[in-house]
Amino acid sequence: MSSRRSRSRQSPGSSRITEDQIADLVSKLQRLIPEIRNRHSDRVSASKVLQETCNYIRSLHREVDDLSERLTELLASSDTDSDQAAIIRSLLM
Repeated sequence: MSSRRSRSRQSPGSSRITEDQIADLVSKLQRLIPEIRNRHSDRVSASKVLQETCNYIRSLHREVDDLSERLTELLASSDTDSDQAAIIRSLLM
């Protein structure tokens, strides 16, 4: 039996996301993603919103990785007892 059929046979009281709820969530995502938010057109397909969301999350991961690498290099190059090292440690805690 396909998943579509099994979903359509769920009882009315089951937890199921409605199309309106999905549209609302996509609209919220659209407002959060800079690439879409900065566009002048109001209509963007749900698939485009999801694609841009994935791209944005990937870019955030790359940024975190880059910042982590830079922090590691900074910590490795600084004296562990220095004021600079103490500030970095306090920011990380």
